[in-house]
Amino acid sequence: MNSAQASNPQSDDLIDRLADRELFCPAAYIDGERIGEDVRGEIIVTDPASGRFLGSVPGMDAAQSRRAVDAAQNAFAAWSGLLPQERSATLRRWFDLIMGAQEDLAQIMTAEQGKPISEARGEIAYAASFVEFYAEETKRPNIESVTSHLPDAEVEIWREPCGVAALITPWNFPAAMLTRKAAAALAAGCTCVCHPSGETPFSATALAILAERAGMPKGVFNIVTGKAREIVAPWTEDPRVRVISFTGSTEIGRLLIRQSADTVKRVIMELGGLAPFIVFADADLDQAVEEAIKAKFATSGQDCLAANRFFIERSIYDRFCEKLAAAIMALSVGPGIEDPDIGPLMNKEAVAKQAEHVADALAKGAKCLVGGKRHAAGDLFFEPTVLVDVPPDALIMHEETFGPVAAIAPFDDEADVLARANDTEYGLVAYLHTNDPRRIYRASRALQYGMVAINRTKVTGAPIPFGGMKQSGIGREGARLGMEAFTEVKYVCRDWH
Repeated sequence: MNSAQASNPQSDDLIDRLADRELFCPAAYIDGERIGEDVRGEIIVTDPASGRFLGSVPGMDAAQSRRAVDAAQNAFAAWSGLLPQERSATLRRWFDLIMGAQEDLAQIMTAEQGKPISEARGEIAYAASFVEFYAEETKRPNIESVTSHLPDAEVEIWREPCGVAALITPWNFPAAMLTRKAAAALAAGCTCVCHPSGETPFSATALAILAERAGMPKGVFNIVTGKAREIVAPWTEDPRVRVISFTGSTEIGRLLIRQSADTVKRVIMELGGLAPFIVFADADLDQAVEEAIKAKFATSGQDCLAANRFFIERSIYDRFCEKLAAAIMALSVGPGIEDPDIGPLMNKEAVAKQAEHVADALAKGAKCLVGGKRHAAGDLFFEPTVLVDVPPDALIMHEETFGPVAAIAPFDDEADVLARANDTEYGLVAYLHTNDPRRIYRASRALQYGMVAINRTKVTGAPIPFGGMKQSGIGREGARLGMEAFTEVKYVCRDWH
């Protein structure tokens, strides 16, 4: 245990559960160094289930933020100049180390984020899958042959790394959102400066330690902790930072796009969602209810992919609502370490938003079948809730709830429900339940969403392009496209005279 850990006795319960105590790292990580004790200011991290103090990380300032860019810029030539196989080998070792530390990383995540421990273990495996995928993609040829349109000339298209990439990640998936960005950027040959959420920094610093052990050179992968306005603003202004990749709210995404305009950066934005969950009468009702639970209540509803608006065909509406309410009443609620179905929300603002959305919907005529209030488990717990007959003007039909409240309304025909589903600035994912193959085709075409899940909830993974339409984002993460987002295209034309 280092001195910083020893000065935080409240974190002892977590540290005692770790097989590798060094993975709990209350420090920033810049140019291969852990930085903490000499930095003014600190970001306090608490366990959302209990409110107990877990530890703190340094609140770094603009000068230290720029120092991280210095380190990444200095490391760029050597890292990008490696053979692809060499970068691949480093990423592969990182993957192996992440999976070897899966339980410790899950314990850290549950302590700081609150999600049920089984979900945390699943997220670590999901996070590692991006590292494994891009370790393989690193080795793919990056030169395309093009038939020349000129006599006596040979034409090629090259893909080259953009340079320094700034990665800004949220608290709801503190490991997977970082590796999905970082593995793609590193595979492309970029170096990274990363800003994790101040509410969940320890997952990021643990990954940095494992990257170092995997042989990641100094300066290639940097973690800068602190308040976003202190850390990120210098990156948006710095011309050496060529890419900004952000996961978070649409409001903050718009701000980052504006701030990055003067230096004409590439921006990759994974922003808000307001996912519709549509069930037609010909669907398997029991399966639809089972998938609705997954789509709404995973990560306690704190997921940009979470179903926000449920549209159920009127002929099966009452039965669906009754079955869903009964299933939700059986969900367990408690601290993530106890592995309940529903854990705590991240902060008081999240709890207040649930209460506001419920109160607004009830005031406008909705009915509450289950839940509807704060849970007795603690200050940051909210009861899993079912609201029915929710009118279209309710806040929850227009704002991302990001919590365990399901809003349900009936519909009468296909054209109407598709129009209602599309009536939003968001377009990340839509869930569709029907067994009519013609309707599946029509609806999948009509839904203005980057991803459509049909008769299932789980659709994400390293090989698929994750992203949304409209104001749910710009670009795609995952798949080959995710790596290409961190590259520039260069056209080379050689004359053989």
